[in-house]
Amino acid sequence: MTPPCPIDKGARRTPAERPLRTGVSARGSEGRNHFAQMADNMDLKKHLKTHFGFDNFKGDQEAVIRNVLAQQDTFVLMPTGGGKSLCYQLPSLLQEGTAIVISPLIALMKNQVDAMRGFSATDHVAHFLNSSLSKAQIADVRRDILEKRTKLLYVAPESLTKEENILFLRKITISFYAIDEAHCISEWGHDFRTEYRRIRPIIDQIGRAPIVALTATATPKVQHDILKNLGISEAKVFKSSFYRPNLYYEVRPKIDPQRQIIKLIKQNTGKSVIIYCLSRKMVEELAQTLQVNDIKALPYHAGMDSAARSESQDKFLMEEVDVIVATIAFGMGIDKPDVRFVIHFDIPKSLEGYYQETGRAGRDGGEGRCITFYSYKDIQKFEKFMQNKAVAEQEIGRQLLQEVVAFAESSVCRPRQLLNYFGERLDERCENCDNCLNPKPEFEGMDHVLMLLRAVDEVKERFKGDHVVDILLGTDNAAMKSFRHEGLDSFGAGAHKDERFWNAVVRQCLIHQLLSKDIENYGLLKLSPKGRAFMAQPHSILLTHDHDYESQAEEETLTASTTAAIDLALFKMLKDLRKRVAHKHGLPPYVIFHEQSLEDMTVQYPTSIKELTQIAGVGAGKAARFGADFVRLIEKYVEENEIERPLDLVVKSIANKSAAKVEIIRAIDRKMPLEEICRSRKSSMDELLDEIEAIVNSGTKLDIDYYLHQMLDPELVQDICEYFRESQDGSLSEALDEFSADEVSEEDLRLVRVKFISDMGN
Repeated sequence: MTPPCPIDKGARRTPAERPLRTGVSARGSEGRNHFAQMADNMDLKKHLKTHFGFDNFKGDQEAVIRNVLAQQDTFVLMPTGGGKSLCYQLPSLLQEGTAIVISPLIALMKNQVDAMRGFSATDHVAHFLNSSLSKAQIADVRRDILEKRTKLLYVAPESLTKEENILFLRKITISFYAIDEAHCISEWGHDFRTEYRRIRPIIDQIGRAPIVALTATATPKVQHDILKNLGISEAKVFKSSFYRPNLYYEVRPKIDPQRQIIKLIKQNTGKSVIIYCLSRKMVEELAQTLQVNDIKALPYHAGMDSAARSESQDKFLMEEVDVIVATIAFGMGIDKPDVRFVIHFDIPKSLEGYYQETGRAGRDGGEGRCITFYSYKDIQKFEKFMQNKAVAEQEIGRQLLQEVVAFAESSVCRPRQLLNYFGERLDERCENCDNCLNPKPEFEGMDHVLMLLRAVDEVKERFKGDHVVDILLGTDNAAMKSFRHEGLDSFGAGAHKDERFWNAVVRQCLIHQLLSKDIENYGLLKLSPKGRAFMAQPHSILLTHDHDYESQAEEETLTASTTAAIDLALFKMLKDLRKRVAHKHGLPPYVIFHEQSLEDMTVQYPTSIKELTQIAGVGAGKAARFGADFVRLIEKYVEENEIERPLDLVVKSIANKSAAKVEIIRAIDRKMPLEEICRSRKSSMDELLDEIEAIVNSGTKLDIDYYLHQMLDPELVQDICEYFRESQDGSLSEALDEFSADEVSEEDLRLVRVKFISDMGN
């Protein structure tokens, strides 16, 4: 016997508790009034408790649900963690028919379906329909829907457009359509998808029912685009505040971000972390780097097969791993309330994407730290990638990037900037972001603001910020000549300041609502009533300078390089030890460890063989053979001198060229001629020898006798080996003086030195 749908629990219900019915009558005014009256009379809190176990609704949830039950088109703007899903889940259970939820990601669908089934007495209540299902599974889904056991059907927009699915959906009663992640409809959205633009025509083919559009991020421009494209311009809009006071926002210069991330995670052991990277390659590399540094981390990106992606996601949700390193595909709709850190290794391409991704932190209202690494070089890369796109797409992309740059470089309260971008106002500083906690000095900006507003007025509010700034700077370019703006009173009026200064003034005038940006013609600066009032009666206004992250990066890099000076006392002790070890083994000191390796030891202070393998030029073999005395000496030195090692002291790295080195070792094992190895690698002999020297210097044994015997007389090879045995530092320049150029080349000497170090030291 088929178990009843959860809505069938209980014996007899009052009219207010019975499922609403949809039909043609609902499209007329009488139908709408009827459904609205029923929705108003329904005890929604009772149903909320019955189906989901919650006592109260959050924010606008109840009002949204009543509007959906009243068969009205609905537009929901609610921040991540605000409870958007419930806005269509509960009404789907209370109405006749099946709600069609259009969702962009397979992982998101699975997560949502699993969550709904967890609340229900039966798995039939929710299904998804996408490319991951077999024909048999699709048949099972359709049977459940036709038998009216399924209240929610999740479909991808691509699946919705298939002819067989259109024909099937025309046979069933559809309670309403819910378009999740509705910002994907807009070309100005951060995740625009062309398939989303076709949703309304497909709905018209299947059969009209009320539409519910939901998103966590939408600027006024994107809101307008969504309503227009879906043909629901009369929809009731429910807009919750985008402000998340528990989230801490910080932008850092992109200086050695891997080291910073490892330190941050190790200082917060056990906390859930999402790290976003823009490329799949960086996702893989960073995940591996975290793993070798004893951090439980897994990658997630679209290039992985679905099973591997699901495994990463499930392990993160089940807290088997602490960190997910992912592209932006991860996290949409993932219901993990206790993510404590969202780190952007690369700056996102839009503020909407940034807001949505950071919104995955602290969804339970607890700690949520959002750390972003910023370098203008990343912005330049984005601009380069856009060059092959259509002109209109390039223009949109550039505008979105400019907003990101404005957010990153501005010294204004970060939530104030974000809320302003989404058309919301925050009057007070948040006191929970890097800019509020470390404020820049303020300066009187009245004259500068007045100058900017007059320039905007002088060009009739028809130009974007960058053009207005060029006018103030007196920039002599083609645009100025084309519009004859070099004759304006404002032309060159602000030439005593630079572009960075004027961009900061523009941004802060937007924050103070003296200026606005035109929605239809994105980016055009408009004077607000408040701005015109300021022009009529100027008054004191305090501004701050923007951050200059590029200069800050240069200063911090310089500071890091000067503070990493070698410990001379330890260096002398290590050299003496090296000499004793060399004497014991009958080897020159440089064969034990290179001088550069000793210098690195005085900076990193490795106190275990494992840590020693992370020192430059020290491989596992060399560390195992010669390292014990060295780490004992360093450990004793650190203890006696009370040296406090940094928490991220030894950040173990994955060698980017490790695969190439393995291929070289394998080729030499197969006795492949070095010239042939060069050809296969498309490298010069010098480059190959650099790699081979690095391999043997780190402790790996290589047998190149097969090659040397073809090139040099065995007695000469023996003579050169004896020379390097007597040499104190293995200097090539001194060896060249010792042997005749007619007799042997520098390349030959390098090869014999490789043989000597490999035979004697490894």
